[in-house]
Amino acid sequence: MNVSGQIILVLVSVLFTVYQKIVDQEPFITFDFLIFTLIAWLVGWQYDLARYYANKAKNNELNYKQLLDLLPDTVYIHRDFKVIYANKAAVHLIGASGKKDVIGKCLQDFIVQEYHARLMERDKQIKKQKQPIHTIEYKIKRFDGSSLIFEASSIEIVFEGKKAVLTIGKDITERKAETERIIQKSEKLALLGQMAAGIAHEIRNPLTSIKGFIQLFQASYPKEKYTEIVLSELERINSIVGEFLVLAKPTAAVFAEQDVKILIKDVVTLINNQSMLNNVQIFVEFDSHLPMVSCEEKQMKQVLLNLLQNSIEAMPKGGNIDVKVMKKEEGKISIQIIDQGIGIPKERIPTLGEPFYTTKEKGTGLGLMTCYKIIEGHNGELKIDSIVNVGTTIEIILPTITQPYLQGK
Repeated sequence: MNVSGQIILVLVSVLFTVYQKIVDQEPFITFDFLIFTLIAWLVGWQYDLARYYANKAKNNELNYKQLLDLLPDTVYIHRDFKVIYANKAAVHLIGASGKKDVIGKCLQDFIVQEYHARLMERDKQIKKQKQPIHTIEYKIKRFDGSSLIFEASSIEIVFEGKKAVLTIGKDITERKAETERIIQKSEKLALLGQMAAGIAHEIRNPLTSIKGFIQLFQASYPKEKYTEIVLSELERINSIVGEFLVLAKPTAAVFAEQDVKILIKDVVTLINNQSMLNNVQIFVEFDSHLPMVSCEEKQMKQVLLNLLQNSIEAMPKGGNIDVKVMKKEEGKISIQIIDQGIGIPKERIPTLGEPFYTTKEKGTGLGLMTCYKIIEGHNGELKIDSIVNVGTTIEIILPTITQPYLQGK
């Protein structure tokens, strides 16, 4: 601790005593001299102590600010809704060019109007509870005019010698949008499941009767061309009802060790006739020493058939489909189906797999939705990448048999 204050005050006392001795011819060592010197020493000591703690507090505050600047999360310190400190992450979040654009501004300048009442109520809770307050969301306005969802938690602190509020948080715009998308998809799935069970059974009974009578009619009038069309449409309805039933009442999958090469070869053999009729050739390429996978054979074949069918239908003028199977990272295998079809606009890709959303003229979206559901049930991933008028790549990523595996989720 610096003792310059003590030295100076004691020296002042000594010099004053010397002055009195010279001018008034008084003795140098007196009782008053001792008292004044002691007081000077005590006052100087208190002064030095106060200055020491002030410097220490200043250094601590500087270190505190430097630490806050290093944090990846956004940190604001405000008093009476006025920003008195913002770290680098906060400046970046708001889109400001520097701290000078943020410090001194009112919080309401950055928060969308309908969230002002929430901010006021929040401030009351912080001052009342005197402890960290749970996270809450605000809609923030950035300098470029865009907005984001900010999740914040606050606590009352002492900053620069006065009470203030420290708020720490992060941008959750993407996470919130993804959560809402998942919730909407889950709600659609739940509703679809309820509808599907009832609709499928109600439709299938009269459908069977209609199909039987049409076949009898066809036997009596074999040259009637419209019966073929009617039977074809009935078969399409039956197929849609079958997809409903898969979604409504999924069968208990029995997982077994399977060779992906055999599965794909079987599926390609099944669909080859259709592909040739549509002037489409399917080429298959396997990595050497592919690991085995644990899957439900029928379900996996259903997925591959659906995806190859989609690729064939996406190439009305014909073309090639490449099926590539390779080892991904450790414990995973990749199956890619690459076509030269009409492609899918990028903005429509995130909604693929939702019920009744399809790029086909007569589709229902249930086929791809079933594929997603089966792959998820195998702890895998289904990814779609596409360029309009160039083609589409669908990738299935599955865990291999060497990886610890749980059947279902």
